[in-house]
Amino acid sequence: MQQCWASVHGLKIRYLESGKGNKKNILFIHGLGSSADRWLDIPDALSLDFHTIALDLPGFGGSDTPATMDYTIETFREVIVGFINEVLMNNTKTSIVGHSLGGYIAAEVTIENKQQVERLVLIDSSGMLKKPTPLLEQYLKVAMNPSKDAVKKVFEQMVADPTRIPPKLVEGFISRINLPNAKYAFKSTLANSANTQIGLRRLKLISDIPTLILWGIEDRVIPLEHSRLFKEAIKDSQITIIQDVGHAPFAEKPTLVCEILRKFLT
Repeated sequence: MQQCWASVHGLKIRYLESGKGNKKNILFIHGLGSSADRWLDIPDALSLDFHTIALDLPGFGGSDTPATMDYTIETFREVIVGFINEVLMNNTKTSIVGHSLGGYIAAEVTIENKQQVERLVLIDSSGMLKKPTPLLEQYLKVAMNPSKDAVKKVFEQMVADPTRIPPKLVEGFISRINLPNAKYAFKSTLANSANTQIGLRRLKLISDIPTLILWGIEDRVIPLEHSRLFKEAIKDSQITIIQDVGHAPFAEKPTLVCEILRKFLT
């Protein structure tokens, strides 16, 4: 994938792009403390049939991280809409794949901008939490004072098999969280996303957009019962529960998830 940059609302946004000549768009939105690279080879694999883009949200990865920004879901939503208008102006709708925090943002983008969204994929999505779960609180704690051992222990709780946490994942997180203003962005984003909800009434507004809900059966960050809340609220949705994975199924079983996405998005 090619690394690119865009200016959106005065922010420099880093993104990875592949399959630019293809007509159908897929936009990948990562979760809290992550980056575009977390999607591994999935966007590249799908670029045989799609124009795929994975971006770094402001405050994360290589995108701008202003200390004056309020990292709310509404702010992220407006950045994504601006990004779509800036980068994906090919007169076709965009399918959005969002993980965790990215799922919350993707759902809000879809609710407010249905005319731009073709299909929606929510992977272990936030947006229905009333407060941070214990594992999210641990995640915040290690993000504010990161060490290899502490980060590794938290990450091992996020997967079904602790051996699936490679050292480079831990090192990459520590490197990113130590960038200027990154800790502030992390803390602000978590406070603004884990203590707010989309709401069932608003979720029902997505019902005419084909939606796939993917969840890891062993997710200890956002429990499995949240998947049913999304399924019940979004009328035109289907749900797939993936065995032997935790909070990020696409990272633990990328080949399986890639084929599920290809089938749904084609």
